[in-house]
Amino acid sequence: MLQQVEFILGSDPSEESSARSFGSLAEELAAFRQFGEATRVLSTKSQSLDGEPIEVETYVNEFWTSKQRAAHSLHEISYRACFKPQLPRFFIERLTEAGDAVYDPFMGRGTTLLEAALLERVPFGCDVNPLSRALVGPRLNPPSLEAVGKRLSEIDLTQQGEAPDDLLVFYHPETLREIAALKKYLLAREASGQLDAVDSWIRMTAINRLTGHSPGFFSVYSLPPNQAVSVKSQRKINEKRNQTPPQRDIAKLIFRKSRQLLKRLEASEREALMRSSLGASLVTGLAHDARAIPDESVALVVTSPPFLDVVDYAGDNWLRCWFLGVDPATVKISVPKKLEKWREIMTEVLRDLRRVLKPGGHVAFEVGEVRGGKVRLEEAVIPCGAAAGLEPVLVMINDQKFTKTANCWGVDNQVKGTNTNRIVVFRKP
Repeated sequence: MLQQVEFILGSDPSEESSARSFGSLAEELAAFRQFGEATRVLSTKSQSLDGEPIEVETYVNEFWTSKQRAAHSLHEISYRACFKPQLPRFFIERLTEAGDAVYDPFMGRGTTLLEAALLERVPFGCDVNPLSRALVGPRLNPPSLEAVGKRLSEIDLTQQGEAPDDLLVFYHPETLREIAALKKYLLAREASGQLDAVDSWIRMTAINRLTGHSPGFFSVYSLPPNQAVSVKSQRKINEKRNQTPPQRDIAKLIFRKSRQLLKRLEASEREALMRSSLGASLVTGLAHDARAIPDESVALVVTSPPFLDVVDYAGDNWLRCWFLGVDPATVKISVPKKLEKWREIMTEVLRDLRRVLKPGGHVAFEVGEVRGGKVRLEEAVIPCGAAAGLEPVLVMINDQKFTKTANCWGVDNQVKGTNTNRIVVFRKP
């Protein structure tokens, strides 16, 4: 539970202080007033798995705002339940130096890894879904827009590939034929060992154009692009809107999205990505047993695990998996419905994080809040970290505004869903 302390700390909002002017992260958070509000200092009370009380200082403020939403254009890849790039950047800038390894064991679309690489840290990531690696890797080694255009002109989209007829609820027959041809080409290139950085980029971009709610996607109008509805649900959408799938030029749409992703990539940033990605490690596997990540190699972990049964990651990505040539039924994503089972899994994950952390390294573990705020996972995960041999040093709660994606789902601020980022920071002694 949270108990508010009777005082509020904060510096004069006119004072500008660098991240490294404070003796510790806790001191900086307490004095943070960049957006005009003083930090509230609270106490999160929990207890160890043995029943011993644990009390952790908690800092509440708007540490990054909706006014800062414009992050690097390379992040503009849709994925369910991903945090804003400002979150990992906040910790990377304060708790690491250039050349340090930064790790995310639930890397998803790769927000932490991309921010780390842009800041000249070495990106390490793991995810049980092979889709994740296909989304992350190409943006750590982006080709030129000219190379993408040239390759698209060379791919024969008149080839005949296999595609289920059910997908015609999403696509015009000619569009589906082109998608199937592109899939066939990419799988053949991968099987022959010829899949290069340009092919990987085209595959990543195509994955993110499969379905969506505007003419920029391959499909007829559907739900936002961070998930794919079922065939049955899409039929209902088509009937309700009285719509049929229009023909799309998929090469043109891939090139347009590529231009959008690359539009803010400066030459210096491309060089930073190239240098950082030389030591990158992207692992497809379980977060609690990522043996490919060496012992004591990581300075900082920034991650956000699955939140109980809030998001159906496997179901949302079924169409992307089809295009990638992966059976989604084989992707065993653990999204437990019971809190005790979630805690068991997180304890094992945190044990492995302790293994990979250097002494003095940190974990920023973002858990949000679920079930209308009735379950606060920061209280649940603190004893997990303690049991794993990590020291819970503070809890940071970032008040946030919902994005337009959340609003389109009918979710209002302070009503339901995740109203805050809630991050438990652990340290390896």
